[in-house]
Amino acid sequence: MTASDDHLNALFKALGDPTRRRIIDELSRRDRQSLFEIHTRVLQEYGVDLTRQAFSRHLSALEAAGVLTIEWQGTTKLHSLNTKPLAELRSGWLSRFGENE
Repeated sequence: MTASDDHLNALFKALGDPTRRRIIDELSRRDRQSLFEIHTRVLQEYGVDLTRQAFSRHLSALEAAGVLTIEWQGTTKLHSLNTKPLAELRSGWLSRFGENE
């Protein structure tokens, strides 16, 4: 297995969970959110009711896949969406499955 395969596997694993996709949706609307902000918004918008600890594990999986970037503002960890891995997925491996004309 190559490093490219490992990255692709991590990305698909991260995207395979509906809670993680909801987090991506939320961060696509507004970047630079704390755990508390994202957790609250995803709970209100989608009804995803997880403990903050469980929610934090979802954020960690997205970060490991390169979909999130982290910025510290004092003692607050701010999460932002990194669309580069998603764009690379679309233009790379998924591109061979384009629409039939």
